[in-house]
Amino acid sequence: MGGYYDQEDLNGPQLMYGAMEKRDTFNRNYIVLGPWYHGEWESPRGDSLGKIAFGSNTSAWFKELQKKWFDYWLRGIGDGKFDEANCFQTGSNVWKTYSSWPPREAVVQNLYAGAGGRASFVAPTASTGGSVRYVSDPAKPVPYRQLPIEATYGRGSHWRNWHVDDQRFVYTRPDVVSFMLDSLTSDLTVTGSIIAHLWASTTGTDADWVVKLIDVYPNWDGKSWEMSGYMLPVAMEVFRGRFVRGFDKPGPLVPGKPEEFVINLHQINHVFKKGHRVMVQVQSSWFPIIDRNPQRYVSNIFEANDNDFIKAEETVWFDREHPTRVELPVMR
Repeated sequence: MGGYYDQEDLNGPQLMYGAMEKRDTFNRNYIVLGPWYHGEWESPRGDSLGKIAFGSNTSAWFKELQKKWFDYWLRGIGDGKFDEANCFQTGSNVWKTYSSWPPREAVVQNLYAGAGGRASFVAPTASTGGSVRYVSDPAKPVPYRQLPIEATYGRGSHWRNWHVDDQRFVYTRPDVVSFMLDSLTSDLTVTGSIIAHLWASTTGTDADWVVKLIDVYPNWDGKSWEMSGYMLPVAMEVFRGRFVRGFDKPGPLVPGKPEEFVINLHQINHVFKKGHRVMVQVQSSWFPIIDRNPQRYVSNIFEANDNDFIKAEETVWFDREHPTRVELPVMR
């Protein structure tokens, strides 16, 4: 079991479940995923995280399931019939059960980046010219959460809930680019693994790529005016460019050459509600949760000199030959 917003181990439970499922001949491998930071399933309520409300006491729900589990396996009470996957669905704020995880019935739809900061489910047709540029400066990195960034477990720290921070705090930065879908005319349910295919190039010889999938609330949210315009991240991950050919084959990038960076943003279960918009965001630093990339390739960045840290112009491509996109597993 694990949490979608686990700041200590976001992906470990899913990886363990997937690995053990391949050998689970006795059908004893199950998974529970909730809207929790690390350990929040043991809290008194688990009904919210930061400004995001979940509509019920998710901790109590889990503890009830946990009791049934141990009653059966340790005391022989009950019929031992459990759903393969119990996964809270954010956005709709309901618990869902599945016969497999991720659910096999999800159909992948590609969300493409496009000109003018727009996103679309239609693939680009222009053969050239589709790109946007920004300058990444290691001396002015993009913070991973709102300033001031307190000591991780210090007084007043927001470490536990930074995964749901409103991304408007970086949206207007010149070194962050965004692609936004028009307002949804119906709910969009996305359940499973989010995979980004980022076509990008740099004037440097190394670069970091941070990709975020964001739920943008309506400019006026009738249910909660405080949530009007909120930019809720539902999946985020970073990829260090030097590993584009494999984690066992680090090497410099060729300046100016577009490369396809395939980035696993991990698994979600989220409903983008009618009237909301879907956004894809790209940046090249995420400090200090991720150490700064010098952007000049050195074999060991921990031994980089001051003059190895350089500004670089980063280009995100979105033409027919270089279709930047995010795979969304959509439930019909």
